[in-house]
Amino acid sequence: MTITVRPGSTVMFTGDSITDCQRLKSEDGLGFGYPLRIAGDWGLRSPDRPVTWLNTGIGGNKVMDLEARWQTDVLDARPDIVSILVGVNDMGWHTLDPKGYVIPVEEFEAGYDRLLAPLAEVGAELILIEPFLLPIHEVVEAGAGAALIGEEERKEWRADLDPKIQAVRRLARRYGAQLLAADAMFAELAATTGPERWSEDGVHPTPAGHAALAAAWLRLVA
Repeated sequence: MTITVRPGSTVMFTGDSITDCQRLKSEDGLGFGYPLRIAGDWGLRSPDRPVTWLNTGIGGNKVMDLEARWQTDVLDARPDIVSILVGVNDMGWHTLDPKGYVIPVEEFEAGYDRLLAPLAEVGAELILIEPFLLPIHEVVEAGAGAALIGEEERKEWRADLDPKIQAVRRLARRYGAQLLAADAMFAELAATTGPERWSEDGVHPTPAGHAALAAAWLRLVA
């Protein structure tokens, strides 16, 4: 079943930089990524169903960061629908620093569960977007510096990320949430076009990647 977006609904997007997408530099606060594309497409196709669109994504956020600001940035807005994309910063690529802390999947899932429980209590509809990683071997930012990512690093990241994707899927089933299978979607798209069309660094979407996320998101709602 799809989620019904009723006139007057408040829809909240939250997560990390993929959702943030420079929202504080945009006039409407939605940024320049998939949340803006979703709001624009909805406004064009459904002018009789006005919706309040909010974006509280913050670049670099992990699940623990969302949890620290969840009350003020999400719950206090009393959204009817909450769309969450988080997890890539909980992956090993943010622990290249020798002092970095590797986040176990159990801790990731427990923290994510604590985000969803209060939303379920108030009857908010949920859309969970899988974290994703495309197979691009590039120089990517890692903390204060940059690193050239090779095949072995990608394998390590994938081994760390896959269980967390499975955790998101379990949580979607547990809470009756809509799941946007973004990792699977981008893998399928990249198989025919190459991954560079969808992300330049394997993590942050290109304009086409954001368009793909927005189209997939809109298929989950009515």
